[in-house]
This record gives sequence, structure tokens and C-alpha cells, in this order.
Amino acid sequence: MDSQPDINPLSPEELAGLGAGDIAYMRPMTSDEVLERFPGATNLVPGLDLWALFAADGTPLALADDENAVLHDAYDRNLTPVNIN
Repeated sequence: MDSQPDINPLSPEELAGLGAGDIAYMRPMTSDEVLERFPGATNLVPGLDLWALFAADGTPLALADDENAVLHDAYDRNLTPVNIN
């Protein structure tokens, strides 16, 4: 019988901290999604295609209508951007 290795699962806090200060996640979003997820976001026209940049822990960092703008924002923050869809 195969034995499973002892695995010490990460806590939610430890998982959220992976990549902190090093990695940022880029993803396309619509302005409707932004308004739904972040009610504090105001002055957005519904139906826009946008790009969002998030810290490794999910903190929103930037929002733009151009992928390259978000990419450059990540580099300006010395973060390695990772594109997720």
C-alpha cells in the first residue's frame, strides 16, 4: 500500500501571502463585474471592457481600459505580472 506523505496544508493567511510583494495578477473584467465586486468603485460606465491588476492577496491595485497600461503598472510596482483569464 502506498503511503501518503505528511502534508502540512497552508492556512488561508499563508496561502494569501504567497507571492506577496512579488507577483500581481492581471485579468480582463467588465465595468459591470468591477461594480459588482467592488461597490466602492464609482464613475464607471456599464459595459466597458477593462483590465484589472490585483496583488497576490487579491487586493485591487489598478484598473485600465488597456492591457499594456496594467502591465506597465505592475512593472512600475516591481511586481511580476501573471495573466489569468
